[in-house]
Amino acid sequence: MDSEWLNVVLHLSVATVAGGLIGLERSYHGRPAGFRTHTLVCVASSLLMLVTMYQGKWFVGAPIDTVKVDPTRMAQGIMTGIGFLGAGVIMREGLSVRGLTTAASIWITAAIGILAGVGIYSAVLIATVITIGTLTVLRKIENKMPSQIYANHTIIFDRHSYMSEMEIRELLLQNGFSVANVSYRLLEKGEQLEYRMTVRTMDRNNIEKLSRTLMGLATVVEFNISMAND
Repeated sequence: MDSEWLNVVLHLSVATVAGGLIGLERSYHGRPAGFRTHTLVCVASSLLMLVTMYQGKWFVGAPIDTVKVDPTRMAQGIMTGIGFLGAGVIMREGLSVRGLTTAASIWITAAIGILAGVGIYSAVLIATVITIGTLTVLRKIENKMPSQIYANHTIIFDRHSYMSEMEIRELLLQNGFSVANVSYRLLEKGEQLEYRMTVRTMDRNNIEKLSRTLMGLATVVEFNISMAND
């Protein structure tokens, strides 16, 4: 195996390992774009950069100044294309927006693949360590940080026996919630009154506390609390 083959194998192997390590973390947390996706993204980015590194092979026998390829334009094209892939893993469910971190990890994996294709292995190593550290260590720190928890909340009453908006706000306040907005709707040909609202709290345990409170109210026909997980 000549030096050219060894060089190509080295570039692609580094990209495979770097992308695979990042993808393993995503797969472990059950993300749709996981081990294989990140590996392929990194290897593909490395491959496309190798195209520019071996541009002399394109025009065998032609003078070296006849055609020049700017490697940075290839890198720009790779990052633009990765944007579409990243958009595919971002999902909105009510107030919840999921997949932003995975999209960011795909984006940086592409950048690492570009570095591997060019052969800047020190940057590949540093960037891979930083990326995995961000996805693991900073996750634990983020989970311990105080933050507001949002939820979609629906309560249905019988039209002839219902709580006013002020009473509901007071009930939610007693259970550790504040109300962001409220809307009303009549159901079952006007026989039921539905309140729809966005609520927020600083303690995740308040959701169970509110559920127990609502289950103890005979006037509540039905209720729903849908958490908005990031």
